[in-house]
Amino acid sequence: MTSKFDPQNAQNLIEIEKQFAVKAVEHAQTYWNLLEKVPPKELRLTKLDDEIYQHTMETFPELAEPPHDKLIKLDEEWMKSPEGKERWRKFITEYEKKVKDHNFGSLIRTDAREEYGERNTIFVTRIQFYAIEIARNRLGLNDKAHEIAKVEAEKEKAQKEKDAEEANKKKKRS
Repeated sequence: MTSKFDPQNAQNLIEIEKQFAVKAVEHAQTYWNLLEKVPPKELRLTKLDDEIYQHTMETFPELAEPPHDKLIKLDEEWMKSPEGKERWRKFITEYEKKVKDHNFGSLIRTDAREEYGERNTIFVTRIQFYAIEIARNRLGLNDKAHEIAKVEAEKEKAQKEKDAEEANKKKKRS
């Protein structure tokens, strides 16, 4: 007879951690692709965006203060301090039954003005990602990221066209 799974005593298995990391990277890539294609103010991440935004601004009034420096550049220490963890824990539990994978790991950019990168990324829960990115989108703080993503996509498209053209030339020569 098997015993009930106890997450408090579960071991961290490398393969499971790798799978979580892959999912987090895929989520980040999907979000970046959305930022490329949709103006951030028009982007809806969940059916509960309005509720999440309002709850975020009420729970974390320091994020609502113009010029929104705390949303533009996230302070990981603020988020992960004992007080920050407790505030976020209370926030996160509100979405346990409302948002699928609410506590699943996600990557978020620490600086909204830049793209994802090793030095501009931290690991958060999915609902923290939604809370921060919905606020960034609504307040126009992801507009620069939208422009960066569009430029990147155009460069990639041009490179693919160039590569295809060179491949065709090689075929014709052989």
